Amino acid sequence: MTVKDKEVIDLKRRGFLRRATQGACGIGLAAAAVPFVSYWLPSTDTEESGAPIKINIGQITPGQQFTILWRGQPIWVIRRTPIMLTDLAKLTDHLRDPRSLEDQQPPYAKNEYRAIKPEYFVAIGVCTHLGCVPTYRPDVGSISPDWLGGFYCPCHGSRYDLSGRVYKNVPAPLNLKIPRYMYLSDQEIMIGEDKEGIEGG
Repeated sequence: MTVKDKEVIDLKRRGFLRRATQGACGIGLAAAAVPFVSYWLPSTDTEESGAPIKINIGQITPGQQFTILWRGQPIWVIRRTPIMLTDLAKLTDHLRDPRSLEDQQPPYAKNEYRAIKPEYFVAIGVCTHLGCVPTYRPDVGSISPDWLGGFYCPCHGSRYDLSGRVYKNVPAPLNLKIPRYMYLSDQEIMIGEDKEGIEGG
């Protein structure tokens, strides 16, 4: 065996060892991450039963988005500012279903704000095109010069306004879905259950 042959064999061994080490590290990191990720997920019993969940909305600041998992889907709660609410009326001509005629929300959310109380927007954060999770982009002009804030899906470019209403000429066919929910008090809402969208007090 020549020196050159030995060098080729050594290079192959090194490559194999490098790949094996990287694979082992990847598996180790994934295994280590499981307890941390599972800590934030609902219990198996809760998820399987689809039991309603309570969310404290008192700590959400104006303009902030809060996300929690329910039934394996992200539920968004956004506390909209007065400017955000005013801007919604400017978008009617740009939207596919501005009056929410499609059945994507409970009757009490079939309004311009798609909410029980205009200030708080509650939605299932899943794009109606292929099920990707859109990103919250509240900054005016961040997507295009005429962008007034909303949700942008990075998968295929679908756009929604801050009421989850889909824009025209994008792949997504429908507005974001609004789950059943109700107010238990001014500080707390229940997702997955309603009494005609009753407001607690």
